[in-house]
Amino acid sequence: MADTVAEPAPAPAVVRHAEDVMGTVFSFDVRGGEPAAVRAALGEAIASLHRVNEVFSTYREDSQVSRLARGELTVEECDPEVAEVLALGAEAERVSEGWFSVRYQGRLDPTGVVKGWAAERAARLISAAGVDGVSVNGGGDVQLLGVPGPERPWRVGVSDPLRPGGLAAVVSAAGADELAVATSGTTERGAHIVDPRTGRSAVTDLVAVTVVTPRLTWADCWATAAFAMGSREALAWLEALPDVEALLITAGDEVRCTGGLARRLG
Repeated sequence: MADTVAEPAPAPAVVRHAEDVMGTVFSFDVRGGEPAAVRAALGEAIASLHRVNEVFSTYREDSQVSRLARGELTVEECDPEVAEVLALGAEAERVSEGWFSVRYQGRLDPTGVVKGWAAERAARLISAAGVDGVSVNGGGDVQLLGVPGPERPWRVGVSDPLRPGGLAAVVSAAGADELAVATSGTTERGAHIVDPRTGRSAVTDLVAVTVVTPRLTWADCWATAAFAMGSREALAWLEALPDVEALLITAGDEVRCTGGLARRLG
């Protein structure tokens, strides 16, 4: 008798979209789900990003954060998301022992929290619509949820800061229901990372720090804080954080990794 051969599972439907918002491009890759529900969730996620820009932009004089910084509003008078983001920033400052902050020389600037938090929130909005998987890439920082297809994990390439066009590593989300990858460095935006202890650009031996952890909110914060620390202190600190792996690259082309990163490469 011939054995029954199971037909391979069909690949889930794919919806991709790119949105220019918050000074960068947010790329969406959605797999599976009921088409009408996916379109509605995607629309809601995109609208949420534009609303975040309206509320949190430090470049808009009329944003709630700008008005809050000038003392024209209280936190209680702002949208509830403002208090949420400031609380996340306070927690990041506590965990990083001051190497991450939403205030520089007394000036309020929650930018370091907002992009990762907004991208993660957008991904979760879409995931809640019953999709198989979603990837949201906000200017190179990525939140992954679910899977892109049967027995296929999401994979994220990490750019090599010293070799334009090359990859320093490929991160795999195999076995993880959620994973985030965030990189802080000087390659694309120059010396934009601030040392909160001095209020000036952070000058260290690092050119890039990539952090891998379940939530993009924290991956983004930890990458920023680690870059400001420098490679020696950052590696020890990152090793001590739960569910966090990292790749650090110095200006001298030295690569340093946390002990469990190898399990996430492939």
